[in-house]
Amino acid sequence: MKRSTTVGSRRSRLVAALMAGSLIIAACGGDDDGGSSEPAATEAPAPADSVAPAEPAPADSSAPAAEAGPPTGPEMIVGMVNTEGTPGLDFPDMRRFAEAAFDYLNTSGGFGNRPVKFESCVAKGSPETSQACAQELVGKGVELVLVGLDLFPDYKTYEAAGVPVIGILPILPGDYTANALYLSGGTATSVGQMATVAKEKFNAASVGIVSADNAGANQVAAGLEAALTKAGITFKTVKGGDNETDAGYQGLMREASKDNPDLLISLYSDAGCIGTMRGYATLGLDVPVITTGICADDDVISVVGDEATNWYFQGVGKDTETPERTLLRKILAPVIGVGEDEVRANGLGLGGLGYVLVMSLRDYANQMVAAGTEMTGSNLFDFLKNSTGLFLLGGETPIECGAVAAYSSVCAFTSPWAYYGGDGKVVPQEEPFYLVDSKKYLP
Repeated sequence: MKRSTTVGSRRSRLVAALMAGSLIIAACGGDDDGGSSEPAATEAPAPADSVAPAEPAPADSSAPAAEAGPPTGPEMIVGMVNTEGTPGLDFPDMRRFAEAAFDYLNTSGGFGNRPVKFESCVAKGSPETSQACAQELVGKGVELVLVGLDLFPDYKTYEAAGVPVIGILPILPGDYTANALYLSGGTATSVGQMATVAKEKFNAASVGIVSADNAGANQVAAGLEAALTKAGITFKTVKGGDNETDAGYQGLMREASKDNPDLLISLYSDAGCIGTMRGYATLGLDVPVITTGICADDDVISVVGDEATNWYFQGVGKDTETPERTLLRKILAPVIGVGEDEVRANGLGLGGLGYVLVMSLRDYANQMVAAGTEMTGSNLFDFLKNSTGLFLLGGETPIECGAVAAYSSVCAFTSPWAYYGGDGKVVPQEEPFYLVDSKKYLP
């Protein structure tokens, strides 16, 4: 696919991946303010092949035992390329939250007992600036490059220099097969999961889809339609404006449901979540609806209440207090400028992806070193690519790098699902539809 270089087109293509990106935060952290009607779940057990380094417990009880103090190994230079400073393409929190994580690690265990010098470079949403960043970071001697949000990663420059690349959110088709690793599958795995739930939970033969009519949303809708086709499900897509009136959202829901589909899917977000839920309730519909975890946010549920009945949400994990969540609040509260009790894991926006990327890699680095492998950027890349029993931060989402040849750089194909359970609460689905795999119906 040709990559457009106009700012408007670049932004719309990036938006197609951002919907999926925000789900990663909800899946890893959950919502501090929400509640579950189910008993609190226990923390996922560590993989059987992981061994925690034998170190004394730290004075700071919020830190894992493996992070007893400052790292003692040689300094490691880690780079990050992130898109900032261009209208519509400005995501500084990706860099800021990643830097905050590294600052913490430099006082608490490091990257596999190595302190990190963090070098960042800002791209402006063009191939030229991404290439300039690649050359700059390689020139600084980085051992590892992290991809924040970069539309045009210069994989060739990194490969020629022998520098491994790890990101969290693939954006354009070329990213899925690049010589890199991504800790999520972006839009592709999101729509693949939707098709799985439609086919295997609801036994749907037909689906009505509502979506905004813009280039980014159209790319997401096209992926969903391809996934549904692969699952043998017919569909009708109804498109509206980015922002509609209540009557407009009601009209979209009416049109999508008029042929009595077995299931509805809404690709709207933010205010569109409220509008489509209200339109659904006003029409008296009772057909199930699936949507993204964005629509499970407290800011939505507190407004719509029981109008969210029959709605199911992709990318929403269990509301369980964990050491990971406590640590996230501690690290990011000073960066955001709020108290620790005010940090909401699924309210971090896309900046939270930077944090998840660094802290997930920290876990893999510690496991690798505990198993006797020297901590280097290349070794960490190989360990992530070839190991089993690894999980994304939070311990639920399994890491399966390269499990699908057509998506060879993707490492996670699964995410949790929830539904509206009444009384203003979003609750996790039961297995086998809590952790839903996308591989069968990837577009």
